[in-house]
Amino acid sequence: MTDSEFDILDELYFVTSFRDLLQKTGLPAPQLKEGLRALLEQGLARSFWPDPDTELAYEESSFGAISQDCYYLASKEGLLQHNTR
Repeated sequence: MTDSEFDILDELYFVTSFRDLLQKTGLPAPQLKEGLRALLEQGLARSFWPDPDTELAYEESSFGAISQDCYYLASKEGLLQHNTR
């Protein structure tokens, strides 16, 4: 897990929007998007769209188009890895 992925997971203990993650992590949007993509691919985070209650299965082909409109939450595995680092 990279430092930026760790910082992103640090903010995902509760469902959080992409915009809030931008502010809280201070990461540039492209770096945040790539960190979220990596976390989703590893199963360390989950995404929700169009609202915070509707989970969206990660699909590489559509992620780029909707990533800024999604909400995110750390998965159980993501929380375990975050807390044991």
